[in-house]
Amino acid sequence: MKRNILITALIAFLFIVATPLMAADFNLQDGLDKFIHEMAFFSFFTAEGWKSAVMLGIGCFLLYLAINRKYEPLLLLPIAFGMLLTNLPGAGMFHTDLWNNDFLNPDSPYHHDYMHILTEGGILDWLYIGVKGGIYPCLIFIGVGAMTDFGPLIANPKSLLLGAAAQIGIFATFLVTQIDFFGFTPAQSASIGIIGGADGPTAIFLTSKLAPELLGPIAVAAYSYMALVPVIQPPIMRMLTTEKERKIRMSQLRTVSKKEKIIFPIVVAIVVSLIIPSAAPLIGCLMLGNLMKESCVVDRLSDVVQNALNNIVVIFLGLTVGATASAEAFLNLQTISILCVGIVAFGLGSASGILMAKFMNLFLKEKINPLIGSAGVSAVPMAARVSQDEGRKADPRNFLLMHAMGPNVAGVIGSAVAAGILLSFLS
Repeated sequence: MKRNILITALIAFLFIVATPLMAADFNLQDGLDKFIHEMAFFSFFTAEGWKSAVMLGIGCFLLYLAINRKYEPLLLLPIAFGMLLTNLPGAGMFHTDLWNNDFLNPDSPYHHDYMHILTEGGILDWLYIGVKGGIYPCLIFIGVGAMTDFGPLIANPKSLLLGAAAQIGIFATFLVTQIDFFGFTPAQSASIGIIGGADGPTAIFLTSKLAPELLGPIAVAAYSYMALVPVIQPPIMRMLTTEKERKIRMSQLRTVSKKEKIIFPIVVAIVVSLIIPSAAPLIGCLMLGNLMKESCVVDRLSDVVQNALNNIVVIFLGLTVGATASAEAFLNLQTISILCVGIVAFGLGSASGILMAKFMNLFLKEKINPLIGSAGVSAVPMAARVSQDEGRKADPRNFLLMHAMGPNVAGVIGSAVAAGILLSFLS
């Protein structure tokens, strides 16, 4: 009986489809020819088709790293899939020319015309408006703030210097890449330098403002190096410290009161925003999220920004950032140089924090373990855990995690401040 029902349904379906085709005098052969020639497979055999194939391969490799190796999977997975979508020939989900030739071109009649994007663009073009407007990074910073405990920083304000020192990698990279050999503009150098802060949302925020044409490779570099913190940092830490320094034990941090934790985000938001207005979007959102958490009066809002909102924004941000990594924008020598310079910037940031701790020890009666200086980069909490692991290797009874969290959360503030400084100078 089931067989009869299936046969009857198939005949009815063919009748429904065939009736309008016959009425319209439809030529089946022409339709099939058109369908076959419009298949995207033929695009791979054109002069530029190999580039799309290579980008699809790179996207699959990044998916492997995210899924199998668990390298920052929350963002690397949607970024990699966004790369796949934007490099599918004929899919039309993201249009690089629409942004570069129309929206970003001062001579175009569609300069900064979002309605033109909504009318002519694909789904990823629409979502990319949130990146271009700086919406997604700021929303993520609200969630980051709600998940951050500034207690270790408040208990040991000296760790703020370590977080600030770790930003030297950003500015050193900016200055070095201004050499003619690299061929970067000041805006591009600033966007590449921010990789040294190991802060993905900040890197995306600054790059989308100063050098959107480099957003794809810079985002991939930033999140890749964040995931590789346990690989990159330990050799630098061991090279710049002695075994005696790695064994330094630090006294337990004092207990921070609830009042201090509530006052801290308010004061930081006001002071930093008055000094560096360009940093206000990131710092303001970061401190808003933290105040939600510490005030304990908006638990539902705090839960939403930590979970639901943050997860939704991460999906949109990852997909659209990955979409900017088209074959034309990614497969060139400039991308290779960005990846190379980016890892140097990250290494310089880690080294600067360690060297600052060693310098401070020249004047401090109670010594700082220099290992916590490397946590001044904004890879929370991974960099702090690496400091803890290296300290335990030298002395199994040494506990550095809470001490390392001070410069680690200071690095979040520091990278946002550095981005604000660069933005105010170059925008």
